[in-house]
Amino acid sequence: MSDCILQLQNISKNFPGVKALNNVNFDLRRGEVHALCGENGAGKSTLIKIITGALEPTDGQIIFDGNIVTKNDPTKSINSGIFTIYQELNLLPAMSVMDNMFMGKEIAHNGLLRKKEMLQACKDVIGELGVEINPKSLIRDLSVAYQQLVEIAKVLLEDSKVLIMDEPTAPLTENETEVLFRIIDKLKEKGVSIIYISHKLDEIFRLSDRTTVLRDGEHIKTMDTCDVTKEELIRLMIGRELGDQYPMRTPEIGAPLLQVTGLTNHRVRDISLTLKKGEILGVAGLVGSGRTEMARAVFGADKKQSGTIALNGTEITVKSPQDAIRQGIGLIPEDRKHQGLLLGQTIRMNMTFGSLRNDKHLLINKKKETTFCKELWNKLNIRGASLMQKVASLSGGNQQKVVLAKWLATECDILIFDEPTRGIDVGAKREIYTLMNQLSGEGKSVLMISSEMPELIGMSDRIIVFREGELVGELTGDDISQENILKLAANY
Repeated sequence: MSDCILQLQNISKNFPGVKALNNVNFDLRRGEVHALCGENGAGKSTLIKIITGALEPTDGQIIFDGNIVTKNDPTKSINSGIFTIYQELNLLPAMSVMDNMFMGKEIAHNGLLRKKEMLQACKDVIGELGVEINPKSLIRDLSVAYQQLVEIAKVLLEDSKVLIMDEPTAPLTENETEVLFRIIDKLKEKGVSIIYISHKLDEIFRLSDRTTVLRDGEHIKTMDTCDVTKEELIRLMIGRELGDQYPMRTPEIGAPLLQVTGLTNHRVRDISLTLKKGEILGVAGLVGSGRTEMARAVFGADKKQSGTIALNGTEITVKSPQDAIRQGIGLIPEDRKHQGLLLGQTIRMNMTFGSLRNDKHLLINKKKETTFCKELWNKLNIRGASLMQKVASLSGGNQQKVVLAKWLATECDILIFDEPTRGIDVGAKREIYTLMNQLSGEGKSVLMISSEMPELIGMSDRIIVFREGELVGELTGDDISQENILKLAANY
């Protein structure tokens, strides 16, 4: 095993009442991309936390670069050359891009910061990513996708031996993803070993040399990626046949329900669109194209400068999210953890707090609330210990279902899904797609923003495309294709 830079031998991790990992073996070779696959809750995050020193294993040992690791911790792991790009962003919103990238490793001479050197280093690394990000911009002013690119740029400043990437492309579009792939290829050529976690199977087959599958905290199989098919990999991950990824749609599309005319603010210009009853309308575009900004303006989260919004032909006033909710519009946001959930609260609280305004009584009827929440729990197939479980401890897929449950409780007729399956495993994705189909079948209308082309094509009845803050085209029927979407989105 001299060609291995990292070995995990018989790793187990116990939490109170839960065995998160059971006798797991894993090895990482020098200069390889090794995919780590499994459904949410399979043990991937726990294994990564053990590698990085955030958690101590209950049993087993870690060997890094030929030496047994004892008393590991995050600082020791970083000093050894192990770096991680987490799915959950680790940035300080009120600080600049440059300050975030150099935090704890500032360039200084005689006690004075060498800001010009730091600024140039930032520009060089960001340039490698092929995007335009001002190093002086505050993190809070960047979209989620650009924040993720800053996380990637931070790591590129380091001299890594092992790089762990946890869903690095989740908020990225096709173009940004291809840039990242090229960077991964370069790192591999330099001898950097990469552990790559993704629920996007095409990425696994594009990048990885080997793949390890975890399921329910146990090691299922490690294999050369070229020796497995996508269908076999899915079966290994979920322990069953999945069937078609996108459920069959037989929509009964009705009259126009939502009509947006001339919507304009500081991010979007003259947006006009129609969403029909029972329809799933896909929204495509590159990062920064204005998709999310349009949705936030319709929902009242961002102010509009001009334009109108109408429901069933009648103009409505939407100046705040409260106005949107009263009109039957709900938003499942791109950043569910910070914008869609109360992470420190229970599943039950998260399900019902958006609809408490509908209760005419001063006191909450706990019995009625519990019955209602159980109905939502069963309808959405939420997997958790109980309604009193904290939402923060749920998997990504189940957190997304809780966000959806909150809006179902408000009896919204229009649901805006912004990146509905970001960071969700293949099994949970299928469940979300099925739920979206059910909602449209019940006469509800869905506006779906997604950076995943197959998702847009597989789920949408129509697709509208944004570019640089404008709606530049609409695709229907046989015209819906990846090539046509990209032509409009990138102005090919």
